[in-house]
Amino acid sequence: MASIRDFTIHVPRPKIERLKQKLALADLPDELDDVDWQYGAPLAHVSRLASHWRTQYSWEQTEASLNQLPNYATTVSVDGFDPVEVHFLHQKSGVRNAIPLLFVHGWPGSFLEVTRLLPFLGGGDGDGDGGPAFHVVAPSLPNFGFSGAVKKAGFGLKQYAETCHKVMLALGYEEYVTQGGDWGSTITRIMGEVYPTHVRASHLNLVASLPPPPTSPFAFVTFLAKHMLNMYTPAEAAGLERTQEVQKSGMGYYQLQTTKPQTIGYALADSPVGLLAWIYEKLHEWTDEYAWTDDEVCTWASMYYFSTAGPAASLRIYYESTRGSHPAGPGKYNPAVKLGLAYFPKEICRLPKAWASFLGPVAYLKEHERGGHFAAWEKPEALAGDLRVMFGKGGGAHSVVQGKSGYD
Repeated sequence: MASIRDFTIHVPRPKIERLKQKLALADLPDELDDVDWQYGAPLAHVSRLASHWRTQYSWEQTEASLNQLPNYATTVSVDGFDPVEVHFLHQKSGVRNAIPLLFVHGWPGSFLEVTRLLPFLGGGDGDGDGGPAFHVVAPSLPNFGFSGAVKKAGFGLKQYAETCHKVMLALGYEEYVTQGGDWGSTITRIMGEVYPTHVRASHLNLVASLPPPPTSPFAFVTFLAKHMLNMYTPAEAAGLERTQEVQKSGMGYYQLQTTKPQTIGYALADSPVGLLAWIYEKLHEWTDEYAWTDDEVCTWASMYYFSTAGPAASLRIYYESTRGSHPAGPGKYNPAVKLGLAYFPKEICRLPKAWASFLGPVAYLKEHERGGHFAAWEKPEALAGDLRVMFGKGGGAHSVVQGKSGYD
């Protein structure tokens, strides 16, 4: 079993001072009169945030707060690659029958997202009216946060899945459940396919599904009829409209990061203002009118600027996701892993619920009235509520994992 080590987040003071120097020397672009977000992040917003990052924001306070959390690290050997150090949070519940839960982040998120969920998941009584309790494990993916860098090409989604699985095994969790949005949704789906005897159920808050295939004639004909007659529910119609709008005007970043991540990487690595604007646009556009504070935005940007591998490394997951044995996409139908699905109205990919039945056995489904892409951060109580119902008494995935105590 791989060794588990205590981990302390520490950014050297010279690196913090260099950030402030770069912010002070930044040259900002002009912008057109009378435009708002249609051209991208507005100058007034980015200028204010850059000033706040330089003069008022304290990384030291953020770091001290993060170090109050249960931070650990382990070294993971991934087939075909050099071993990589993986940083993770591991909040163990005091409840004997707590369920091991792996939380996997995406881009431009980080393990930070799970910190909003932690207060809601450790309690309960494990099996009674108080609902289920969870041992929560939230890694920084390799090339993100405080995990190490991968220096060899080809580290794709299957390798991320292998990394996360081996972290769980190192902690003694032979059986566990997962939760993920963004890349976390895809990675945990692959984990269910590759490790079906270990991954007992997955909850997703980005549901990438396809229309019914012709090989399911009744469902396919029903889909065609509904589509041709526009017989979608108001929520489904709004979701399709949202998805189409994002595809039309919000995917430039995706085209860059899946084709030439190194080129855009120079801008993000060298310019903290460029990094700030690149991330801030997504925080604004992908949430449901969430009131981001300046400190929050600066913390999310800092998680990339101060990351061990550097901000450019995080983009490579996009390039590798279009290659390898398990490219990005809905994935195969997997009867062995029960699914919980959360639909938030401002998700960037919001597809009809009926399509999800071709992903696997749906044990729980919830349409939420508010929320967007970063559900764990925006609506942590709602997301935690999904998990507690899905895995609680009477839930569709109750008792899929018989309480494992894991690593002590």
